[in-house]
Amino acid sequence: MNATEKPNAFSGLDLLSSAVVLVDAKLIIRHVNPAAENLFAVSSRQLLGQPLQRLVGDPPELSAALDNALKNNWSYTGHNIRIKLAQDVQLHVDCTVTPVESGSARLLLEVRPIDQQLKAAREEQLAQQQQANRELVRNLAHEIKNPLGGIRGSAQLLERELASDALKEYTRVIIDEADRLQDLMQRLLSSHRVMQPAQVNIHEILERVRRLIHAEYHDVSVRRDYDTSLPDITGDREQLIQAILNISRNAAQAMQGKGEIIFRTRAARQVTLAKKHHALALELQVIDNGPGIAEDIRDKIFYPLVSGRENGSGLGLTIAQSFVQQHGGTIEVTSRPGRTCFSLMLPLTRKNRNKEES
Repeated sequence: MNATEKPNAFSGLDLLSSAVVLVDAKLIIRHVNPAAENLFAVSSRQLLGQPLQRLVGDPPELSAALDNALKNNWSYTGHNIRIKLAQDVQLHVDCTVTPVESGSARLLLEVRPIDQQLKAAREEQLAQQQQANRELVRNLAHEIKNPLGGIRGSAQLLERELASDALKEYTRVIIDEADRLQDLMQRLLSSHRVMQPAQVNIHEILERVRRLIHAEYHDVSVRRDYDTSLPDITGDREQLIQAILNISRNAAQAMQGKGEIIFRTRAARQVTLAKKHHALALELQVIDNGPGIAEDIRDKIFYPLVSGRENGSGLGLTIAQSFVQQHGGTIEVTSRPGRTCFSLMLPLTRKNRNKEES
């Protein structure tokens, strides 16, 4: 069979959310489904006709399973197998090897990443905890807003009765601080406004954010790495602009106004977002070369009022996460000195996919 051939007999595998690889008797790759492409971050065109070892390396547990499956015609499941990918990336997976007879294919490998299972459980737990935190802060903001109005109004009345400019300075401090707290409360409440969805182009949104960052931080370079073939998405334009702007501003401030930010867009296939499986999603990365996020707050960076800066409000990333979640997406961060990457995953609807395919 030609290495580039894609048999119709295997087309059903492309609908599976689990990663599947088919090999022949010599362990040459004959088919890779989209979930496997996404898991291993490599296209099927690069793999078809190549030895399986190129994809998964040579872990002894898997090698033994492959040999036994070929010799004895039985299935085998290996647990917690470590696979080394490019750039020293490692995956811990469970792998089931099953004998098959379809064309030249002799073995079917179903790979289930343990990391993703643990990640999904952790994301669900964090989402519940953060939702509870946001509701607490929201209720607190409502309770604070009314007394603040009374404090500000009383200070204004008092200011009118005072003849001394020196004493009026004190009332002015009260009014200014009340205004600052009112603004803080409004920002806390704004993340709960109702979405206004429409068809939007993610690159137009990124260009808007790019111009805003350039206007505020002249010494920050914003580099574009776009997949221009991506279709439009269904979303709230203003919410998406605000979410990406908050992340980008945080990056610029962490770099003290000097450094580089990269906007990168890609298509992701066969992903699960908010417990829903999506054949196609948009992956947006905001990468900076700043000092990184302090380890003691890295796991809490999306919590309200948690900030890595002395004068930060700790609301920007909380609001960004809220907006992304309202779009049915996810946001996560990896960070080390010299590289911090915020990854946003947003679903592409059936309408979006049809537009891409047409």
